[in-house]
Amino acid sequence: MPSCPACGTEVPPGGVECPGCHLSTSLFEAVREAAGRTPDTDPAYLATVAELIRSIDLAGTPEPPPPPLLRPSPVSKGPAVLDLPQSEPQLHPEPLDRLSALPSLPPPGTGEALTQRANDYLRLGRRLGLDLAGLSVRVRAAEDASDQRALDAAVRELFVQVASALAVAFDEQLSRRREIGQLVPTPSADVELNAVRRAIDAGDLAGADRRLAHVQDELARLEDVWATGKILIASCDMLAETVRELGGDPEPALGPVREGRRALAEGHRDLAERLLARGALALWATGEPRFFDELKRLRNRLLEMHDSGTELGPALAELRIVSTELRRRNFVGTISAYRHLRAFVGPAEAAEPGAPVTPEAGTARPAPST
Repeated sequence: MPSCPACGTEVPPGGVECPGCHLSTSLFEAVREAAGRTPDTDPAYLATVAELIRSIDLAGTPEPPPPPLLRPSPVSKGPAVLDLPQSEPQLHPEPLDRLSALPSLPPPGTGEALTQRANDYLRLGRRLGLDLAGLSVRVRAAEDASDQRALDAAVRELFVQVASALAVAFDEQLSRRREIGQLVPTPSADVELNAVRRAIDAGDLAGADRRLAHVQDELARLEDVWATGKILIASCDMLAETVRELGGDPEPALGPVREGRRALAEGHRDLAERLLARGALALWATGEPRFFDELKRLRNRLLEMHDSGTELGPALAELRIVSTELRRRNFVGTISAYRHLRAFVGPAEAAEPGAPVTPEAGTARPAPST
């Protein structure tokens, strides 16, 4: 019996889809072929795009370098990630309580205990990046003058500033947990976040800071471990959306994507990444004929625009990026450049979903890419 190229499940003769991941058997060969290719063994589709570029590159403009594909993550200062559209959540984590209000001011203090409290708050404030130079001067001046009332007033102001900064940091980590929790469970971070909230409510700012550091470390670990899966999910979502935009039906290729999302949510990282990667190949194979027909439509429209005197430099740059990203097997970069090119040229009339694709005469269907 043949085995599924996405998950390896054996498929009975005559089966229309894999019983394990539900990939359509009509895509088995395309996924196998795409998964086994290298940049040196896939000349057909690259030649097709090169021909499109030559047919409209009437000015012989030089090929620009490819643009950067990375940007800083919006949720952390950790490793950069691909700039992808927001994926639909696959998990719905239980909401955690937010802070209801800042804690009450501590009772007035005296003597060494008050001085220690002032030093603790100054240390916490510096860790949180606060500018406490003015308050630090007031604290030292009150200590030198043995002015307990002035020292107590400065300590109260320190408390308010540090508590406010911790509340902001708590909200940031809560939002970060909400995003990560749509991808994988976050039980350890949830426990720590609840403890941070209780510590802030009780006025234990040092305890809140320690636990907040644990939350940051745990969420950073989860982001690092599951970053590939997150990028693959968003890539598959973008490919499926593009197939629909081109009038195709991505459903035969979506089985491995759904199973990959489920495996990721259950903590099976290796299986999830394999399923999602093969799902992306299946989606590309599903939309590839329409995609290349769309590039030819754009080429014809660009020729018309050239004849009318339109400057085509930006469009040619995007078409070259399409070629570069296809050579890199970067689906997201390919589709992003195509969408910029489409915005320059304008969309075609909407195609009927499932309508047959008619290749141009004498043009072979490009081979699936990986």
